[in-house]
Amino acid sequence: MRAADAAFCALLVVATVIGGSHAVAGIPALLAIVTPPGIAAAQASSPPPDPVARLDVSGPIAPSAFAPQVLSPVVAHDFPDWLLARVAAPAPAGTPRIAIVIDDLGADLARTDRALKLPRAVALSFLPYADATPWLSAEALRDGHEVLLHMPMEADGEQNPGPLAIALGLAPDDIRRRLVAALARVPGAIGINNHMGSRVTADRATLIPIAEELAARHLFFFDSRTTPQTQVVPVARAFGVASAGRDVFLDDEQTAGAVDTQLAELESRARAAGIAIAIGHPHDVTLAALAAWTARAGARGLLLVPLSEAIRLKTERDARQSLAQLR
Repeated sequence: MRAADAAFCALLVVATVIGGSHAVAGIPALLAIVTPPGIAAAQASSPPPDPVARLDVSGPIAPSAFAPQVLSPVVAHDFPDWLLARVAAPAPAGTPRIAIVIDDLGADLARTDRALKLPRAVALSFLPYADATPWLSAEALRDGHEVLLHMPMEADGEQNPGPLAIALGLAPDDIRRRLVAALARVPGAIGINNHMGSRVTADRATLIPIAEELAARHLFFFDSRTTPQTQVVPVARAFGVASAGRDVFLDDEQTAGAVDTQLAELESRARAAGIAIAIGHPHDVTLAALAAWTARAGARGLLLVPLSEAIRLKTERDARQSLAQLR
């Protein structure tokens, strides 16, 4: 027994002996004073009032601008109102900006090493199934490049995109598992672009679980645009995933003259639109042409920017065009 309890009991006995019946009659009043609030109520026959605050939602709930939207099927324009408001004013004129992506990396060590020596603004995209991909992509990240997963996806025809490929007909959970497994092979990846994938990128149902997984990981989806029917950009943006498509393939024809022609086309598009993105591959002719071209880009009035910035600029440009059409 605690000392305070013992003292109280002793006091009560003494008071009873001295005061007799008067002390006994005062015991209820004494208990009312010393009993902590709430104990008496807890012992009462009727239950105490419910302490939980309750909100009456019996009436209709007004729509909210912050309520989630149904995203499947994907409909309407692919820009939220806040983005349209942000880009309502025309973009100021400035230096034409160009982003370059080299993909198909990881399988050829020597050519991947040459790609690593390109300027840091050049993004590097790695195949997940190449044995050396984990440490090569980590080296690219240390060197300051933006790193992407070059995600294998089903193509038209008989082309084989390789292991871990996403294909039509896979269950959404299987699509997510393949994407997550591939991302684990490319440490530091901030986005993906499709390796082949002309069938997958044209199919919205297959793209939705990809977009959902990328949204959860805050990664972007750069569209290699291997088919004119691609749905990557509208589906990705509808799920809040940053997305834009390439403008120029540099090396469909692997000759120095052809690559130089494509670089001239890239420059022309950047001057016309303010921003343009090119994809190249680790071919000797491409790497040599890019090493020379990037060295003189500044002198030609061009600014080489990271891919993430180019995607942002293209998104804002597209939003301005969408806003103009809505008006």
